[in-house]
Amino acid sequence: MCGIAGCLNLSPIPFELVCGAMKHRGPDAQGKRAENTQGGFLQFFHSRLSIQDLSTSANQPMSMGDLTLVFNGEIYNHKALRENLSYGFQTQSDTETILALYHLFGIEMLGMLEGMFAFVLYDKKSQRLILARDRMGKKPLFYYQKGTIFAFGSELNTLCAMFKPEICQESLAMFLRCGFFVNDGTPYQHIQSLPAGSYGIYELNNHTLNIQSYFDLKSHYLAPKITDEKEALRECEQILKASIQERLESSDLEVGAFLSGGIDSSLIVALSSQIKPHIRTFTISFSGAYDESPLAEMTAKHYNTEHTTLAITTDLKNDIEKILQNYGRPFADSSAIPSFYVAKEAKKHLSVILNGDGADELFGGYRRYVGHLLVPKIAPFCFLSPLIPKPKEKKSLLNYGYRLFKMAQSYKNKGLEYYLLSTTDIFEGYYDFKANFTSLNQEVSSILHSKLTPLSQMLYLDSKMLLFSDLLPKMDIATMANSLEGRSPFLSSKMVEFATHLSDDLKIKGTQTKYLLRKLAQKYLPKALCEAPKRGFEVPLKAWVEGELKEMIFDALSSPKIANDFLDSQAISDLCFKPHLFPAEKRAKMLWSLFVLEVWYKRYKEL
Repeated sequence: MCGIAGCLNLSPIPFELVCGAMKHRGPDAQGKRAENTQGGFLQFFHSRLSIQDLSTSANQPMSMGDLTLVFNGEIYNHKALRENLSYGFQTQSDTETILALYHLFGIEMLGMLEGMFAFVLYDKKSQRLILARDRMGKKPLFYYQKGTIFAFGSELNTLCAMFKPEICQESLAMFLRCGFFVNDGTPYQHIQSLPAGSYGIYELNNHTLNIQSYFDLKSHYLAPKITDEKEALRECEQILKASIQERLESSDLEVGAFLSGGIDSSLIVALSSQIKPHIRTFTISFSGAYDESPLAEMTAKHYNTEHTTLAITTDLKNDIEKILQNYGRPFADSSAIPSFYVAKEAKKHLSVILNGDGADELFGGYRRYVGHLLVPKIAPFCFLSPLIPKPKEKKSLLNYGYRLFKMAQSYKNKGLEYYLLSTTDIFEGYYDFKANFTSLNQEVSSILHSKLTPLSQMLYLDSKMLLFSDLLPKMDIATMANSLEGRSPFLSSKMVEFATHLSDDLKIKGTQTKYLLRKLAQKYLPKALCEAPKRGFEVPLKAWVEGELKEMIFDALSSPKIANDFLDSQAISDLCFKPHLFPAEKRAKMLWSLFVLEVWYKRYKEL
C-alpha cells in the first residue's frame, strides 16, 4: 500500500514537498523519477508501505525497459499470474508483475488483476500515460488536467502540495446537499477522480485524456439470477473463503481482522480461522456509542483468536480538525472519526487488517432496503402525507412513517430527492439549495426507471454513489493516515460478480435483511449474533454537536467564511439558535456538514 503522485509541465516540484505530503501512506521508502517527454517535463513520486516483497529492490517508481510505474494497492493473485508467464522476474513484487503483464498484454491485463489498485504507467515508446483504478474504486486516484498541465495523486492534499487549485462552487453545493462528493468528486476546478473500473490514456503528444470503462457493475445486475438457495449458499461460502485466503496469504507481514458484533466481520474471522488459526482480531469499545465488544468476544472465544478490545478514548477538541483535514475536501460522514481512532489503535499492533466493507451494499444489509420495496405500494396514497407532521425524534414511529411517505412522493419523479431521503437525508425538506442538480437528478431517475428490479436499483445506486464516494474514501483515508492497510474480502471480483447475480429474495426475504449471509452465519456463528440487527458505528453526533464540539461549531458558524455562500444567514442562525425548529438528529447532521465545510476552507486558505 502506498502513495503515488506525479506531474507534467509544472515547475520542478521538490521531492521532499510531495513525498512529505503523502509519507503517512508509505513511511518505509520514498522514491522519484523525472525525465523529459514529447509532452514536457514529467515527474513521478512514490511513498511506500512495504507489504509484499520487503526488499529495497521492490521500491518505486519501478522501470522495465520503456515502462515506468507508480502503483498503490495490492494484487492478491500476482503470484498465480506469474506461473503462466515466461519472464525473468527480478523481485517478488506485484508492481513488477503489473509491468510484465502490461508489456505482454497491454491494457487487456486489467481484467486479469484481482485486488485493489490505482496506478499510473508511463509508456515511453508510445508517449502515453496509462491511469487505472480497480473495479469498485477501493484505491483512490485524482487527476488535474488544464491545458498542457497534468498532475495526479492518491490524495487531494498531495495535489494541493504541488499547486493551489481553484474552488468549484457547484461541487460544494452538491456536497452539502448530498453529504458526499458524487462520483468521488472534489471541491476543485479541473480536479476529478478516475471512475471505478476505468482506465485513462493520456497522450503526451497532444495532451488529451481518453477514459474507458473495463468493468460495468450494472451489466452484472442485469445478468440471469441465481435462485437456488442451496447452490447460492455453497457458492457464497466457497468464494468468501477463497477471497479471504488470497488476502491472508498475499502479505509478507502478519494480517489481522477487525471484529465487530455484526455478521460480516464475524464471518470473515470464522473463515479466516480455518486458514490461519489464532488470527489476531480487534474490537472497539467506543465511549458514547453502542458497545459491540460482548458480541465480538463471543466469536473470538469460539474461534480461539488472539483477541484485543481497543478502548477508544477521544480528544475531539484537539483532534477533530486534523482528522477532517486528512481528506483534503469537506467530509461529512461522522463515522470517519471513530474509523480514524480505530485505525490508529490497530496500527500499534500490525499493518494489515481485514474488514467487512461492501457486504451491506452487495447483499442487502440496510433496513432501508425493506422500506424501498414498500415505496411503490405506498405511492398511490401520497395524498395523505400532509396529515403526517414533521417528527422531532429520529427513531420514532412517526419519523419512519413520515420519511416513507416523503420517499413515496419523490419516487421516480424526483430521483435525487428520493435517493437522498433514503440515505444521507441531511438538508432534504428543510433547505432548498439554488444550485442546478438537473444532471444528477436525471442520472438517478434513469436508474430508478431502468430494467433493474427495485432492490437492484437501490443496491446499484448505493455501490455507485454511497460506497464509492463516501464509505471507501472514508476507510482509505482513516487507515492510510495511520499507515494501516485495510483489505476487503467482500469486494473481491468474484464476490461482486456472485452477489450481483443473486435473486432479490436471497438478499431481502420479508423484513429480513442480508438473508443469504445470515443463513451462512448460522453455520458458523452464535445465534445471538446471527439475529442481531444491523449496526454501523453509532456515532454520538448529536451529543458532540450539543456538547463537546458545540463551542467550536458555533464559533465557526457565527461568522462563517464560506457556508454563507450556500445558505443564507438566517438559515444558519436558525440552525444554531432555534433547535426546536428541527429534528435533533437532522439538525446535528446539518450543523456538522457546515462545520466540516468551514474546517476544510480554513485549511484551503492556508495553502
